[in-house]
Amino acid sequence: MTGSTHAVVVGGGLAGMLAAAVLARHLDGVTVVERDRLPGGPELRKGLPQARHAHILWSGGARAMDSVLPETTARLLAAGAHHVGVPQQMVTLTALGWQHRFPATEYIIGASRALIDWVIRDQALAEPGVALLDDAEVVEVCGGPGRVTGVRVRRRGDGTTALLGADLVVDATGRGSRLKSWTAGTGAVPAVEDEIVDTGLGYATRIYRAPAGAGDFPIVALYADYRRPVPGRNGLLLPIEGDRWIVTLSGTRGASPATDEGEFDAFVRSLRHPIIAELLALAEPISPVYRTRSTANRRTHYERAASWPDGLVVLGDALASFNPVYGHGMCAAAHCAAALDAALRRDGLGPGLAWSAQRAMCAIVDDPWILATSQDIYYPDCYATTTDPRLTHEAAMRRQFAELVTGIALREPVVNAALSAVTATSAPATRFEDAEIVSAIRRGPRLPVLADPPLTAEELSAVGYEPGRALR
Repeated sequence: MTGSTHAVVVGGGLAGMLAAAVLARHLDGVTVVERDRLPGGPELRKGLPQARHAHILWSGGARAMDSVLPETTARLLAAGAHHVGVPQQMVTLTALGWQHRFPATEYIIGASRALIDWVIRDQALAEPGVALLDDAEVVEVCGGPGRVTGVRVRRRGDGTTALLGADLVVDATGRGSRLKSWTAGTGAVPAVEDEIVDTGLGYATRIYRAPAGAGDFPIVALYADYRRPVPGRNGLLLPIEGDRWIVTLSGTRGASPATDEGEFDAFVRSLRHPIIAELLALAEPISPVYRTRSTANRRTHYERAASWPDGLVVLGDALASFNPVYGHGMCAAAHCAAALDAALRRDGLGPGLAWSAQRAMCAIVDDPWILATSQDIYYPDCYATTTDPRLTHEAAMRRQFAELVTGIALREPVVNAALSAVTATSAPATRFEDAEIVSAIRRGPRLPVLADPPLTAEELSAVGYEPGRALR
């Protein structure tokens, strides 16, 4: 080090690139170390097999991305991504019934993960001072209990190693983070516990050419009834760029969809309603069936560490990873990057910065963590290692309140707006304590229960659905 400041970001995925963009504003140089060779366009990368599946970018996460990398949302839309109003442009069957399509209060950006990653990567690597070292892997985090000073990396091509000194090291390596082994000989990171809630969820995805005229066709989401003592089956149809639909199926332990095309189709027909199966009969499959099982909720409680070294932060899936069915992973990463930016603006690159930023990020992931796990833990054969009272002796009370809110939100716009804001990571879960929301919950739903999916005649006609054809 020569007096200039330098950061190393380990991991060149979405979380790492957002972190690099933040750090470029506060330090003289940033090196992103990535194990794989990164593609030069909106293409899938080897180290992210789950990228083939549908990814929901909620409005709260999109806004956080725009705060870190301005114009991210605009660039996605210019590349063909869909702006989907929530709940107006969603047809959703929840565990408790169909959702009325109230005027939109939040939104989803409908795009492939490859496009989202590319737009963020292209912008981050264009930031002054950001350099990419790909096809290289970290073998050691250097330093000691009080301070991390850099990383040792190995080039995968020739096996040569080099030391990269750093004022700040960011672990953004995702679900496969090896931070504990990288620091085992240094004592830099004290032992902390992991928490796991694993439904055994399996994913299968296929991409379709949307019917001519599909245009702004709504998202269609069919969710399992987690209250039933049977494995859960879910289906999501998400419009993405290129006039395509990406269809992702998921099943908990005992109901995992397979890669065989016939079994994929059979799984679609086994969902709680046939609407997705009937829509796919009007579309053209243009990809094989892809499958993954890397879906467990896993959280490392770094905030409980007895001490924390200067010069190290952990964010993204390396900090907390969620069941992808809820769509909170990208949002949490974006909010964590924004929190890192706020900490650097407030504290500068001085002693205590890393611990201040780490605590803020640990707090950020708590809402999406409890939203996912408090539902998942009720599926049959869910594996869990947790001592969180919210998931143990308080679980029944929390479940009762969640079902009350969700049930009312289906038919009451004020409560729906609050639930949408929390789900979209635009507001904290404490939003349900607001006087207006409490009053609306006490008042109860205003509209009747829907018996069928609330698709309009115009929407069905646009995709070639036969007039008068039964949806059941």
